[in-house]
Amino acid sequence: MEREKSLQMFGCDIDKFLENTKNSASYKMSGAYMIVAGLMSDTQELILCGDDEGARQHLNLAKMVLFEIMDGNLIAQVPRDQAA
Repeated sequence: MEREKSLQMFGCDIDKFLENTKNSASYKMSGAYMIVAGLMSDTQELILCGDDEGARQHLNLAKMVLFEIMDGNLIAQVPRDQAA
């Protein structure tokens, strides 16, 4: 995705975000569902603070993570006995 479109939709470079997500402790220990839950919590806080644009971008990030799960590019949930 071109950089300007990514910045407008997500507030960041989506490719770097997904790369960082795959390397995060949360993802390695819990899976992508925990990333989505965190993004949704952040969205609630942004709404509370009146940051509609930031909330929109965070929802777009959460949707992208869900799409990556559906496409088989991210693991939805790590079994507790396999956590890193």
